[in-house]
Amino acid sequence: MALFVLVPGAGGMAWYWHRAVPLIRAAGHQPIAVDLPGDDRYAGLAAYADIVTRAIAERSDVILVAQSLAGFTVPLVCARAPVRTVVFVNAMIPRPGETAGAWWGATAAVEAREQAAAQRGYATEFDVGTYFLHDVPQDVLHAGPEQPRGKPRPFSASPVASSAGPTSPFMFLREETTVFSRSNFNDVSRVSGSERRLRKSPAVISSGCRIRKS
Repeated sequence: MALFVLVPGAGGMAWYWHRAVPLIRAAGHQPIAVDLPGDDRYAGLAAYADIVTRAIAERSDVILVAQSLAGFTVPLVCARAPVRTVVFVNAMIPRPGETAGAWWGATAAVEAREQAAAQRGYATEFDVGTYFLHDVPQDVLHAGPEQPRGKPRPFSASPVASSAGPTSPFMFLREETTVFSRSNFNDVSRVSGSERRLRKSPAVISSGCRIRKS
């Protein structure tokens, strides 16, 4: 049995993983969805890494799953705790010393998103409904939090450690369901940079992917 430590992206809500948790448990593994203080303007990367590390505790058979912005947290965790495998899910992959705020310009992610929007006929101005929630069933939305957490400024300004990088075995999953994922991560001509930085082609998944039983 493996321990899946699920680290959310911007906003930091453990609720992001609420549909994955029972699937992982049903497959015979132990899931821990970490809740991060995404609404705390004083909490940065170091605080996030502390919380995830405490969730791992003394376990060694750990699969660390990082979604989106959590790609900036997991390198710090890997330096502190024994991690068997890291799974990046549409994650932002930082270079050593890079901040989350600088990542957008360095990878041309915004330009890729706007270019894809213009080509496919949806709004270039970012909003959560268009880019993340357009295909989420209404019952799931109604069961979720009324007010999503925002991304605090200190997080965007916190650099990743100079030795940052996926030191543990890793895989990169590129999900194709959301408009944001398709525009930012899937355009061959202006890919967000995650694939180039990992120097590894991602596995492409869609909603409903299965977890292998132990």
